[in-house]
Amino acid sequence: MGHENITEFILLGLFSDEDAKVACFVVFSLCYIVILSGNLFILLTIRGSRLREQPMYFFLSYLSFMDVCFTSTVAPRLITDLLVEQKTISYDSCMAQMFYAHFFGATEMFILVAMAYDRYAAICRPLHYMVIMNRQVCYVLLMASILGAFLHSILQVLIIIELPFCGPNQIDHYLCDIFPLLKLACTDTSLLVIVVITTTGMISVVTFVALVISYIIILSTLRTRSSQSCRKALSTCSSHITVVFLFFLPLIFTYVPTADSVSNDKVFALFYTMFAPMFNPFIYTLRNTDMKNAMRKMWCRDTRFEGK
Repeated sequence: MGHENITEFILLGLFSDEDAKVACFVVFSLCYIVILSGNLFILLTIRGSRLREQPMYFFLSYLSFMDVCFTSTVAPRLITDLLVEQKTISYDSCMAQMFYAHFFGATEMFILVAMAYDRYAAICRPLHYMVIMNRQVCYVLLMASILGAFLHSILQVLIIIELPFCGPNQIDHYLCDIFPLLKLACTDTSLLVIVVITTTGMISVVTFVALVISYIIILSTLRTRSSQSCRKALSTCSSHITVVFLFFLPLIFTYVPTADSVSNDKVFALFYTMFAPMFNPFIYTLRNTDMKNAMRKMWCRDTRFEGK
């Protein structure tokens, strides 16, 4: 390992405009509060109601949990760095942030795949649904998501810790990520850039394409159903499709092109680290009757008891 000369990095952040920093501090702080409260609200509602017995909500509760974890690896530092002059991060903290951001992000990605599989089983194989998606299968899919994400994240860290860092230590980003770090290495990293694009980039593209195809199959199956069941399934699927597009498109724009578009990467990264986790609770609750009923039962009942 060759990072002996560099013990810390300086994060350049989103931009240098002082007025914009104060405005963004307020906006991102509010976003983070919405992400935490919205996702924890969904998590507690599912865990405290009968919805937890259904595979779709089993995965949704873990998706909400991953949203909280994923944003928490990035948002607190992003928010505090907007108000400090010197945005330093130690080498070890930088590696830890990169690992956890990739770990929670990839777990979320794989959980979205599991949710698409669940919808496919529910709509295309309704008679066998309870057998296909029993609780054991749900846990296997969840553990496979976590293991896949761990392997992906550890690969990112192993690529970086083997590189020598002896020159400039300014990361042109608001978080430690692999492309900005590869640019700082004191060696030729062009081959590693191709490795990252083919691993992280292709995982994103292949997963996204597989999800889109699965939803096309699901929606084509729905055309043969009665209008009432079709409407309910459509509202569920449209929520899933919206989340998939919100999460995957910025991710693909970040990891598929070249490593030279870092300024754009910072903007795209905001979408999947801040905006997608913030909109997820709204997308999954506003058009979901089961979720709204569970929330009304659980939270209105609690306030009624408190009032007595």
